[in-house]
Amino acid sequence: MHGSATFVVSLLPSGTGGVHDAPVTSQVAADEELPPDATSAGRARRLVRAALEGSESEENLDAAQLAISEIVTNALVHAGTAMRLRILMAGQGVRVELTDGSPRLPSPRTFGVASPTGRGLLLVQELVTRWGAHPTPAGKVVWFEMNGGEAALDDLLPEPDHVQSDDATAVVIELHRMPLLMHQAWQEHAAGLLREVMLVRLDAELSALEEHASASDALGLLLDQIPAADVGMDPDTVMARATEPEVSVQRLLIEVPRASLPSFAALDVMLDEALNLAWDGQLLSPPTQPEIQAMRLWICNQVRHQAAGGRASAWPSLAAALPPAHPLPPLAWDPTEVVDASYAVLAADDSNRIVAVSPSALELLGYDDASVLVGRRLVSIIPERFHQAHVAGFTLHLANGRAPLLGRRVTVPVLRRDGTELEVGLIIQSRGLPGGRLLFTAQFLP
Repeated sequence: MHGSATFVVSLLPSGTGGVHDAPVTSQVAADEELPPDATSAGRARRLVRAALEGSESEENLDAAQLAISEIVTNALVHAGTAMRLRILMAGQGVRVELTDGSPRLPSPRTFGVASPTGRGLLLVQELVTRWGAHPTPAGKVVWFEMNGGEAALDDLLPEPDHVQSDDATAVVIELHRMPLLMHQAWQEHAAGLLREVMLVRLDAELSALEEHASASDALGLLLDQIPAADVGMDPDTVMARATEPEVSVQRLLIEVPRASLPSFAALDVMLDEALNLAWDGQLLSPPTQPEIQAMRLWICNQVRHQAAGGRASAWPSLAAALPPAHPLPPLAWDPTEVVDASYAVLAADDSNRIVAVSPSALELLGYDDASVLVGRRLVSIIPERFHQAHVAGFTLHLANGRAPLLGRRVTVPVLRRDGTELEVGLIIQSRGLPGGRLLFTAQFLP
């Protein structure tokens, strides 16, 4: 640990507009380098405890420990560099600062409540008086304050280092027909996949943190610049707003720093590894849907291609974009309950493929042979303007359990074999099967 220092600042008491008659003595209670490994979160908590125990700010001890743990963890997974922790104290006020080597400033994410990641900074906001971040020539500083009655410790916060921006260091990438809903679903699922792969590899590979930070850099650049298509969770609102062209952008410009271009290759490598592990059942997160995988490959390819001087290519239709299907083991389920049903019902598995159709459903959809439909993806009977909504909703249900349309009657258009649309009532149910697989049934109602 570096030697501590004591200095004097003037602080405003809470609720007043003047300056203390007597200056408040302030102190650097800790100043220490932390390595880029999993032990640093525990070390940071112990330093915070040592600084606050017995101090005038001891009442903030638990909240401060939890907040620094989240910030250090965030730095580990998104920066993957060495860090510097400083703890500054003045009376009942305390400021905790963490410096890392990544220039990307943090921002709270709004993933769903069941998401395995994305809530750290939201938790920090609830725990502390205030927090912030600023860039430095070598990275950034993230700080928070806990004030037990004292004013904010503004005089303790050093002036941010001036970081000169240079637009020539960024590449402008054009994304044509960018699918916003699918991107939102992918961001949430991909963040969970990356975190799981990092944890799987962490014990055996010291490079796991650095590689995860690089992939996370690419993911964050896209999250910061690609707008959200917020359609909410209300079923009626989802059906009304989650349609083309509202959920796509015809031409979107994003900036990628040249230093971050390798991050997109790292993102491809890590997500391919995650996909293989997920198919093998080694991750808690489900495998990526092929439409989502195709979108990721398209985005990363556009960044690489355009950075090398190539021209932009638009996002193609889902059918044209799909990669080869991954072979799946058969479901532990007897399809005769659907095949022999006297009512119109269709079943699909958790890879989004139709696995059984009743005779009445076949007739309703304009087919006379079930083998024509079985094995095809569900989007084949969904009008194109709803494709994004279906793929995004399916992805988030598998990843995080979100299900605004399950178990209740909805009125939707279905696509018949001859290309016409038919409005039908529908109740969709989900059922768990042995081996962790899921079965979805859709009953068509009069």
